[in-house]
Amino acid sequence: MPRPHLLFVTGKLAEPALQRTLAEMAPQVDFDYSVAVLPITVAALATTPWIDRHLQVATGVDRIILPGLCAGDLTAVNGGGATVQRGPNDLRDLPEFFDAGKKQPGDYGAFDIEILAEINHAPRLAWPDILALARKYRKDGADIIDLGCDPGSTWASVGDVVAMLRDHGLRVSIDSFNTEEVECAVRAGAELVLSVNGTNLAAARSWGCEVVALPDDLATLGGLDLTVDQLAAWNVPFRIDPVIEPIGLGFAASLGRYLEVRRRYPDAAMMMGVGNLTELTDVDSAGINVMLLGFCQEVGIRSVLTTEVINWCRSCVRELDLGRRLVYHACNRRVLPKHLEPDLLLLRDPRLRVHGPQTLADLASRITDRNYRLFAERGVLHVLNRDVFLTGTDPFALFDQMQQHDAIDPAHAFYLGYEMAKAMTALTLGKNYTQDEALHWGFLTVPEQSHRDKMKGENEP
Repeated sequence: MPRPHLLFVTGKLAEPALQRTLAEMAPQVDFDYSVAVLPITVAALATTPWIDRHLQVATGVDRIILPGLCAGDLTAVNGGGATVQRGPNDLRDLPEFFDAGKKQPGDYGAFDIEILAEINHAPRLAWPDILALARKYRKDGADIIDLGCDPGSTWASVGDVVAMLRDHGLRVSIDSFNTEEVECAVRAGAELVLSVNGTNLAAARSWGCEVVALPDDLATLGGLDLTVDQLAAWNVPFRIDPVIEPIGLGFAASLGRYLEVRRRYPDAAMMMGVGNLTELTDVDSAGINVMLLGFCQEVGIRSVLTTEVINWCRSCVRELDLGRRLVYHACNRRVLPKHLEPDLLLLRDPRLRVHGPQTLADLASRITDRNYRLFAERGVLHVLNRDVFLTGTDPFALFDQMQQHDAIDPAHAFYLGYEMAKAMTALTLGKNYTQDEALHWGFLTVPEQSHRDKMKGENEP
């Protein structure tokens, strides 16, 4: 079959870099191509109606790739029968753009691990705050909202709060050893009780809902067999939690207990309270969550309990929701959990893109306006316009040099300072920096309003 012919649309400044990228990439992706250079410095500033007025499409073109940042409806561009689509915002992402279908399979996203999100010290909170937290957790991916009660007291309003959450379509569990609290919660619609061991086993017979079975003695799993046998005899549904312990206090041994419980009860439902690791370890929570989910997926632990108390755990529910999809796909397809879930790469980017000295020098030689272009790569900041090509690691020193060539007004100075701060953050953490775009923080990324919109009045063709 003939190779498809792709027409790439660009502006004057980006043409050399685009040509180099396509020359290297086209043989690998297997397409023919041509490049349409529009009469504009930066094609991202063009709109689709303007592109349509200036673009000439030769016969034989199958697809037209526009700059990702160009504004407007794609149907405004007459492709002469060719498909019109936006490419990536950054031309350096073209290889990934054409390989995107291979990175996340069409069946990706399934999962079979349930997330319980605990609202800690729920009796101390106002009802609207409980509902707001519950809705947030549900939005982030929680399946069940767990109401964490305070030991040593009885929450008189627990039934009313459970009923409120149920009225808003939320599934609820109750975390308490206080049988009075549990009975009120269950009558109001709580579907799961955390937890049951030898101390409250007898009460579980009359609750009429599922419970979480714990050992009486964690180290030896003492009492667990008796609790499990009795619950089974009473036809009380249960899931077993051998309880994971913090690092330094029995972590490795507790993982072994999960394996032992699975050996004893190969078909039993199991749960893990991952907050015992995430909340009690000085490290960002995402990595811990994914590792524990991988363990759960392989062992057949189909529910996890998390909390979002300490600041570094404030996004645990969302991390678990993304992570359970990743480990499900890896285990069921027997593939590495790699290059599948970019939203879990928070601190650093998957790979660093660089223009390289040749591209930057070529770009600097072609700039004819006073607008500053900022780049950050290989540990160095680069500042370019028609008058300067500056490099350095100190943004203050670079700004002093810029002022020697140009009178920078306060508003533009603020913008440049903001962009340089982002660029320095990128260099420090090993992230990609693209001027006028937000740094990528995985699912935590907050999109920025582009400063280009403000510049369009100066650059509109």
